[in-house]
Order: sequence, then structure tokens, then C-alpha cells
Amino acid sequence: MRSGATLATAESCSGGLIAHRVTEVPGISTCYRGGVVAYANEIKTAVLGVDADVIATEGAVSEAVAAQMATGVRERFGTDYGIGVTGVAGPGGGTPDKPVGLVYIAVSGASGLRVERCQFSGARSEVKEQTAQHAFEMLLELLA
Repeated sequence: MRSGATLATAESCSGGLIAHRVTEVPGISTCYRGGVVAYANEIKTAVLGVDADVIATEGAVSEAVAAQMATGVRERFGTDYGIGVTGVAGPGGGTPDKPVGLVYIAVSGASGLRVERCQFSGARSEVKEQTAQHAFEMLLELLA
């Protein structure tokens, strides 16, 4: 992280893996404020401020929800950057419109908001790993 920059995470399908990987870095407490594993829609709305109407119309696995998760965690934790992820890790839960491996990743910062739609493959653990890795890559690009 840039000197003095802070980060918070909001995770659904990755189940806290991003936070886990962040906290594996010695001294990260100087910039990582914390995270929320918001698996249930009620937590997305109550804790992160995701609009329940957006969840109802677009679904929890959507660009809008990922964006609101990233922005919500950034605002609530008072950080410079926020990461939000939501998706279908599998092996079940997929639909023709939202297949297993579909993940939306959002990174929010002072310079703006970036959201990407990703289609990952593999077992549940592999989808989670790919999600975490891609979130870090997006954060690094925003920091550049």
C-alpha cells in the first residue's frame, strides 16, 4: 500500500480469503483496518449499506452489489480503499444467467470505482483463490 493509505474489505463468495491473505503480511495493521464477510443479503444491507431494492432487482451477484459493497466498507471503515466481492463459488448455486464461477469484484478509492465481471473456473477453492488474486491485481492497478 502507498504510505499511509488504508484498506477495508467486504467479501461474500470469497468467505474472508482476501482478509486472510492481507493479514498474512507482517506489519499490515498499519494500513488494513478490517473486513466484513457479508454472506447473507441482510448483512450486505445492514452492515455495508447495500440497497435492498438493488439486491431484489439485480440479485446479490451483480455489478451494482459489488460496487456498493466496496463503497460501503470504505465509508464505514473510513479507509482510502475498499474491496467488494460477490459471486457464485460453486459447486452449486449457479444458473444459466449466473453460472458457477461468476464473480463481480469492485475496488473503490478516492480516484474512483472500478468493477469487473469475472468468469473463473475450477473447484470452489480455486474460484475463491482466483477471486482474491484478481482483487489484489485490481487494487494494485488503482494504486499505480
